[in-house]
Amino acid sequence: MRESAPRKGATRAADIPADVLNALSHGKLQSATLVEGLALDQAVLLRTVFPDLSPRALEATDAACQLGILKRMAGIGAALLHELGPTGIAQCQAHASDTVRGWACFMIGAQPGPDLSTRLTAIQPLADDAHFGVREWAWMAVRPHLTRQLDTAIECLAAWAVLPSERLRRFASEALRPRGVWCAHIAALKQQPEQALPILLPLRADPSTYVQDSVANWLNDAARDQPDWVRNLCAQWLQGEPADATHRICQRAQRNLK
Repeated sequence: MRESAPRKGATRAADIPADVLNALSHGKLQSATLVEGLALDQAVLLRTVFPDLSPRALEATDAACQLGILKRMAGIGAALLHELGPTGIAQCQAHASDTVRGWACFMIGAQPGPDLSTRLTAIQPLADDAHFGVREWAWMAVRPHLTRQLDTAIECLAAWAVLPSERLRRFASEALRPRGVWCAHIAALKQQPEQALPILLPLRADPSTYVQDSVANWLNDAARDQPDWVRNLCAQWLQGEPADATHRICQRAQRNLK
């Protein structure tokens, strides 16, 4: 596994040193913060990583670079898949730049045809990437497919919820948050959050705070539309002698309830 660059990184775009931004934009450095990942020049990065892209592909990717970050990543991923085919996924997935590996996520998301299980198998190494940003791109890239096949998605992700990797367990929760960040809400889970219990129940005492935070945020999302359901679920989970992790999840899940 690659490890993120051992540096603090900038928290404001204006604070990113010119040499760091240049290194980020040329794929020589991984982003240490979200701010750095958003600030780098993806058009420059594309030309650095793929200097032989066709004029048509460059036109499509340059247009995508004018969009918001999620549409930008999706647009670049779709254009690269069209230009390079499946072999381009492996090229991006093996690159040192977290942004380039993020393009691989969206190339997998843009692939036509694979069933949901196959798509999840393809995204799994990226969902388990050592870099925080790649892991976020992974669930965002396949979420539209998950929401269109919700029953199958819940069945597949319930199996991920018991995997050894905390990163994959978190993916299982984060990918189907009813009010996920930077993405469309899932109306079916806002109305009937209990559908996701096959994923949530195995995670209710997860030892990883990384996973606990995701489960708590999932329930906090649900509480916006179904507060009584969240209260009752947390009351059930807290019966007897629940784990400290369960206490933490339930406390954070109900943080906005009165």
